[in-house]
Amino acid sequence: MTMKKRDALNMTEKMAREWLTKRGVTIEDIAKLVLFLQKKYHPNLQLEECIQNVEAVLGKREVQNAILTGIQLDVLAEQGKLEEPLQSIIQTDEGLYGVDEILAFSIVNVYGSIGFTNYGYIDKIKPGILEYLNDKSSGKVNTFLDDIVGAIAAAASSRLAHRAGNSDETIDS
Repeated sequence: MTMKKRDALNMTEKMAREWLTKRGVTIEDIAKLVLFLQKKYHPNLQLEECIQNVEAVLGKREVQNAILTGIQLDVLAEQGKLEEPLQSIIQTDEGLYGVDEILAFSIVNVYGSIGFTNYGYIDKIKPGILEYLNDKSSGKVNTFLDDIVGAIAAAASSRLAHRAGNSDETIDS
């Protein structure tokens, strides 16, 4: 891989992380969701291990692309810069608009089908940071971001579950 290509990859991850932070989401917020999802199955699980799994998920290029795409659409909707009817659909997080979930599925898919179960569950009950992101009274549009954060947590939970299930194997991704 050329230096220029590696720098572009690093820039994508750096920007994805920065945009999450700008929108009020920390790695620890997502890791707390992972802990919430996995504590029942791994009673000795610590937040630090959850953070490591979130970090690994954020290192995936397809995850970074989903973050950048979703947040950009949220920001444009917040600024009123989308054409109708898309502007209203995203701004109000219309119930029958499923593109935000489809984008989230691209993240969930990274670590297998167990992620779908985790994602569906966490998307339904919206604990922690997801409750904050779904609060429409702030004026912020997080139509994509709430699903992206839930999907990152679900993918990290899946990664953790796979690694625990294959503890005798080495898994690098």
